[in-house]
Amino acid sequence: MNKAQLIEKIASEGHWSKAETEKMLDFTIENIKKAIKKGDDVKLVGFGTFLKAKRKARLGRNPRTGKTIKIPAMSYPKFRPGAEFKSMVK
Repeated sequence: MNKAQLIEKIASEGHWSKAETEKMLDFTIENIKKAIKKGDDVKLVGFGTFLKAKRKARLGRNPRTGKTIKIPAMSYPKFRPGAEFKSMVK
């Protein structure tokens, strides 16, 4: 399911216009991104948790030259599904 299909599904089930639904979805996603960027976790009970995780600095290898390179530490977004969501998918 892509974004347009999700919007269509939500709009038809909620009896909203597609434009209103798209705005709500965009605002929701944007606010989740802002919270994660700030370092806050976003917990949606029954669905899961969006969080900011850290990856340690490490050594890697350039595949073209074979030379060892340093890969710096970085943060990345992570999603941890909730128990209810996990059990539903099984």
